[in-house]
Amino acid sequence: MPQEFFTQRPQVNPTIYAYELVDVPTHEGYIKVGYTDRDAETRVKEQLHTSGVAYRILLTESAMRDDGTCFTDHDIHKFLAARGVYRLNEGEDDNEWFKCSVDTVKQAINAVRDGIYTDEGRTATFKMRPEQVVAVQKTMEFFAKAKEDEPNKAPKFLWNAKMRFGKTFAAYHLAKKMDFKRVLVLTFKPAVESAWREDLLTHVDFEGWQFISNKDAHDKKINIDERYSLADKSRPIVVFGSFQDLLGTNENGGIKLGHCNL
Repeated sequence: MPQEFFTQRPQVNPTIYAYELVDVPTHEGYIKVGYTDRDAETRVKEQLHTSGVAYRILLTESAMRDDGTCFTDHDIHKFLAARGVYRLNEGEDDNEWFKCSVDTVKQAINAVRDGIYTDEGRTATFKMRPEQVVAVQKTMEFFAKAKEDEPNKAPKFLWNAKMRFGKTFAAYHLAKKMDFKRVLVLTFKPAVESAWREDLLTHVDFEGWQFISNKDAHDKKINIDERYSLADKSRPIVVFGSFQDLLGTNENGGIKLGHCNL
């Protein structure tokens, strides 16, 4: 049996967790933000197992930065307090219960761990995968060459991408890298609007971008033209539309016959 000269490094998993109590009026709207180097579920059970109080874990996030350094819940607490988030029994003690949303906690973690904070409350920080980076780069190269070869012709480039490739996210990054300020998304499937909206309005990479659609306009009780007129023209704008929006629908809910020159 080989001799072990050094103690093996323990298996730790630095984690920030957040949970809420269920049906406890004194803590309604408050979230407990804590730290553990073990499993969050185990840690929460240790805190509450004798109380019999029901709880719901809302979030678990790594407390380790890319450079290998770690942070704790105290760093998150300081960030939340500095931004005026109210603490349970404010002024009486420094407990770990904060009156905020899960997204607010995510913003704090992004700021402390990654140095990313947005005024718009964005929480998504994931990066493009290698295949998405390649798709964007190849498209940019094609557009540049096409503009040089045929400057008066609008270039077209097709991504033959499989399901779950992340075409929406990659397309937005393409628009950003090419400095497009006005983007039209035209689709046959109106149901994909939520995906286009979510990627644009929740990711930190697209802070300041605006999303406009028929649904967005109707929710504000105006039409899409009015919605566009109210947009900040100094910032990038994405207009989402479907063939149903352009051509209308028939009595069966299908697209009306017509012609659309794109």
